[in-house]
Amino acid sequence: MVLSRLDVHRRNRGEGALVTLAGAIGPATAPLLRAALEQCLRDGVTVIDVDLTTVGSCDARGLDVFLSMSQRAGRVHTSLRLHHPCAQITRLLAVTGSTPLLLAAPTDPVPPALPRDLLEAASSGPSADGPRTPEDTARKPVPKDGIRLRRLTRWQTEGVEQDIADLAMASVADTPGASFHGRGEFLRHLAVSARRPGFALLVAETTVLVGCAYGFPLGPDGSGRRGFDQLLQESIQRLTTCARFVVLTQVVAHPHAQRRDIARRLQQRLLTDRHTALGVALLHPADQAGHAVFESWGWQNMGEVVGLPGPVAPSVLILPLESPSPAGR
Repeated sequence: MVLSRLDVHRRNRGEGALVTLAGAIGPATAPLLRAALEQCLRDGVTVIDVDLTTVGSCDARGLDVFLSMSQRAGRVHTSLRLHHPCAQITRLLAVTGSTPLLLAAPTDPVPPALPRDLLEAASSGPSADGPRTPEDTARKPVPKDGIRLRRLTRWQTEGVEQDIADLAMASVADTPGASFHGRGEFLRHLAVSARRPGFALLVAETTVLVGCAYGFPLGPDGSGRRGFDQLLQESIQRLTTCARFVVLTQVVAHPHAQRRDIARRLQQRLLTDRHTALGVALLHPADQAGHAVFESWGWQNMGEVVGLPGPVAPSVLILPLESPSPAGR
């Protein structure tokens, strides 16, 4: 029997998400489908798998949602893939030539959801990104080294800011320059950065938080910016002739020796995802440990920048990257 409504359940899996649908996709339910997929993009999901096992039908409006969302996903280097369509949807994809654009290859299957999962999802409401339970975490695929990288939205950052601050304080304990890293100051900088357009934050997790990196873009298109941002953008452009770059505000990682590579992976991933030609970091001149770590990653110390607001002229470190793709410019 084809259901007259559409239930949507989303399960996060690392940097991807499995969106399970149950019911029919038509004029009344297509807006709900679009809203769920748009939320995935806003949350920074990099792979969206849509399980159609219990979808009985899909009309032209539903197909238009899948096609338009697939195009939007491609523009931000995300993929959207359909799995287990019924015969009617399979024919619709074939007739419209949409099969190669939307349907996942047989070699990349997603197990269909069990009916019990769908009933539990329907009882919890139409949408989907509720609190993660220990069971959800246990079901997520874990890389071979036991560490997963995940991008957080602005509101998700607010929920873990205290954990991030704990990690930041542990990462600089007993290191030269630790006195320049206060917990309150760290939280203030995180809150200020999170309000900036384009803010991006990555965390590294095992069963607990073990690393974090965040930053924000600056460029000539920020015409309404004043004060610090404008002065920094002009200073970096004079130093490097590069008008667009990403300011890497903070990189922290668990101090254990076995996890010393996490911070490098985080800063590399964050800058790559931003599609920029230049990374910029501002460090306190006396932060010897910070300077040593960044320089070991290939960052170049350009000296101190005079004229920025604040009691101390910060040291500017830059990391030239490969030219960004046209889509990222």
